[in-house]
Amino acid sequence: MPETMRAIRLTGPVDIDGLIASDVPIPEVRPRWVRVHVMAFGVNESEVTSRKGESGPDFSLPRILGIEAVGVVDAIGVGVHLARGQKVATLMGGLGRTIDGSYAEYTVVDAANVIPFDTDLGWDVIGAFPEMLQTAHGAITTGLRLAAGQRILIHGGTSTVGLTAIAIAHQLGATVIATTRAPASIDLLKRVGADYALIDDEGLSETVAEIAPTGVVGFSSSLAPALCLQCLPSSARVGQCVLSALSPTSGLLRSSPRSRFPTVSTSPATQAAPRTSPQTHSPATSRRSKPGPWRSSSRACIRDSTTWQVPIGPSRANGDLGRMSSFSPPPE
Repeated sequence: MPETMRAIRLTGPVDIDGLIASDVPIPEVRPRWVRVHVMAFGVNESEVTSRKGESGPDFSLPRILGIEAVGVVDAIGVGVHLARGQKVATLMGGLGRTIDGSYAEYTVVDAANVIPFDTDLGWDVIGAFPEMLQTAHGAITTGLRLAAGQRILIHGGTSTVGLTAIAIAHQLGATVIATTRAPASIDLLKRVGADYALIDDEGLSETVAEIAPTGVVGFSSSLAPALCLQCLPSSARVGQCVLSALSPTSGLLRSSPRSRFPTVSTSPATQAAPRTSPQTHSPATSRRSKPGPWRSSSRACIRDSTTWQVPIGPSRANGDLGRMSSFSPPPE
């Protein structure tokens, strides 16, 4: 095995042109840690913030960025029971902030933060999963403690996190009310699992009140998190509200899985009626202003035999993604 790998290692704040791959030593594995051969990773707004030197005190330099990755187990430390070659995902736990991250061919992480999985999906798909899935799943299960029979309003349902939240809430047996500003996205929301797919226009408040007159629990993946409250009439009650969105004013990722609003007990009054076929409320036109440039999204950086590629559409972070090139090929 070679002694060095290609990685993007920062020694200070840089602009996009400073994201340059260089040769660095391959990290050694240690007890209860795992070395992962990185096959794909998501690019997050927090990494853009770190690149600019605007991160919090937990971030230190020099540092290889990247807070999430998918790949295969390359080596294990004492006390780890994973097979070499096992597909895994890893995220958070200081990755890319207090320890070197995923903008590299290899990364070493605490085994407690490694999730083994098996799938036939390509790395270009799996690479976008970790943070997106963790955000939605954590918000739904830990933040809201959503249970079967409850009603949930998912505002901004066509974002990647929103779509994931719809699928999770549906699987848990909740009645899912999801919103979009695009009439063409109604069918998508219903296919993913929304029981009610609503156009987000000036009549949204009244429409939600008709569906859920006694209240809902709320999830917002929109540009303006407070809209998961504003779209409800004053007579309706929100049990809990989870916010997960990009702020158009600060540009910082806002994810507050324990943001609480006046609680509503999960008594029969807040339970949903028996599940029926998905329904659509879609006024012909939307009178809301068009959304701004900030969107909550996940992007995957995937490596083929010679380069890192960006298979998903353009985003504000694509300038950073475009620098992920000339990495060595994965092992056969």
